[in-house]
Amino acid sequence: MGDQPSRWWKSAVVYQVYPRSFCDASGDGVGDLEGIRRHLDHLAWLGVDAMWLSPFYPSPMADFGYDVADHCDVDPLFGTIEEFDALVAQAHALGIKVLVDFVPNHTSDQHPWFVSARSSRDSPRRGWYWWRDDRPDEAGGSGPPGSEGRLPNNWRSAFAGAGRSSLPPAWTWDERTGQWYLHQFLAEQPDLNWGNPEVAEAMAEVLRFWMRRGVDGFRVDAIHCLGKDPGLPDLPSHLEALPRSATNDHPSVHPVVGALRQVVDGWPEPPARMMVGEVFLPGAEQVVAYYGTPDAPELHLAFNFSPTFAPWDPVEWRRRVDEVETLMGAAHTWPTWFLSNHDRPRHRSRYGSDARARAAAVLLLTLRGTPFVYQGEELGLEDAPIPAGGRVDPGGRDGCRAPIPWDGSGGHGWAGGARPWLPWPPGAGGGRSVAAQRAEPFSMLHLYRRLIAARRSSPALSTGSFAWRPAPGGVLAWARRAGSDERFVAVNFADRPARVVLPAGTWAAEVGTGAGAGRGAATFGGAATFGGAATFEGAVDLAGDEALVLRPAGPTR
Repeated sequence: MGDQPSRWWKSAVVYQVYPRSFCDASGDGVGDLEGIRRHLDHLAWLGVDAMWLSPFYPSPMADFGYDVADHCDVDPLFGTIEEFDALVAQAHALGIKVLVDFVPNHTSDQHPWFVSARSSRDSPRRGWYWWRDDRPDEAGGSGPPGSEGRLPNNWRSAFAGAGRSSLPPAWTWDERTGQWYLHQFLAEQPDLNWGNPEVAEAMAEVLRFWMRRGVDGFRVDAIHCLGKDPGLPDLPSHLEALPRSATNDHPSVHPVVGALRQVVDGWPEPPARMMVGEVFLPGAEQVVAYYGTPDAPELHLAFNFSPTFAPWDPVEWRRRVDEVETLMGAAHTWPTWFLSNHDRPRHRSRYGSDARARAAAVLLLTLRGTPFVYQGEELGLEDAPIPAGGRVDPGGRDGCRAPIPWDGSGGHGWAGGARPWLPWPPGAGGGRSVAAQRAEPFSMLHLYRRLIAARRSSPALSTGSFAWRPAPGGVLAWARRAGSDERFVAVNFADRPARVVLPAGTWAAEVGTGAGAGRGAATFGGAATFGGAATFEGAVDLAGDEALVLRPAGPTR
């Protein structure tokens, strides 16, 4: 793992870029790498430390890039490999590290590997994927060859698709070779067989390819799906209606993840590289297992999906934080937090108001762990309404992927005025654009900037300890501490005012979500202070759905 300073991901704020929706520089209505490069100044101004790029690889786009046809190139829709190199170089010049999506569980059915595998049962790549014969009669099979009565097992894939009331089988019949192939997602996404050492080495070389191009880390897609029971047994009846990708947690996955970790840790060029894994499993205890052990490390970070299912409720949030603090207190683990991403409804839409979205931003950026910010949440964007018949994503995730409005013009800063691939989110022509919020000191955008700057300037907020503090009903309060540096955070989940008792001493408002008494201000790093910094002793009064970060302004204990 290296020494503590090399663990840059522990103190980093990571910004997720969904390339199709970030900015279009070519004029075809789809975001691209050049559009990202032109707006790196936004990320630098915001203060993030790293950006994660969702897939930009050659793809038929059945799953909008997660069906990869070549892991080591750029789809012409997004640009060229030279434009990728220019993007990385400029990001690094601005002090922004670059993470790319690594999709190891499956390929596109148009990937040369799978084209070869399905060409013949004798293909040298046949064993790179999972193939099975019809289920025989004595094992419960019935019907003609290749019919659903002959499926190898009862596994279901992840996407229902239009017109289906249940998930389809995780198997597709290949007429040419007379066998079924496994896919935990779309039929166009056949699963790779990670029990084959040739697959493991080929995918390790993919990691090396991108590290040679200067990337600093990888977000690993569906990493828990890589290990499979080689017998591919039926699931018990209480699980058979669920997608297999939500329950697949076979012990064979852990040596695979450990081997990938060795590839990344073994890269000789500084700085240290990292992996953050998508472990979309229901229990946090299952997720933490993917960190491995001190002697056999696996992921550097694993995504914690729990907050994206949490209602705006202090009891539910405290339960989730307690779970993370209990399970991720070991030195080799470190939590992650995120509120929204390209697969989940935006938290502004889930929570129903700007005030709650602002308070949630305080949660995200002051809990112990690495925060991930999804593009547009710093603007308070809501999911875009998708008209009837307008859905294009097989999983129905279109609303949270709506394009980013950069200004109030007709094209919102996208080139050429072409109609974007998805509708604009609400407020794109008003106060939800980047330009409009840059001009408004108390906008959501400035709140995120103040929070990120406060986090960067405070060892307590970036990597310090976490402890709950007493708070009235409806409020959560906690302290962060690193050495002599301390911060006190309070979030009112209720829609009514609340008085929070403070630790002894005088406290100054560092960042707040309210507009009064200087609480929207920040006093750090020479940033402008709006209305002066409020100070408090004894207690602080919070409005409904208000959050406040305080720093010591005098002796404390």
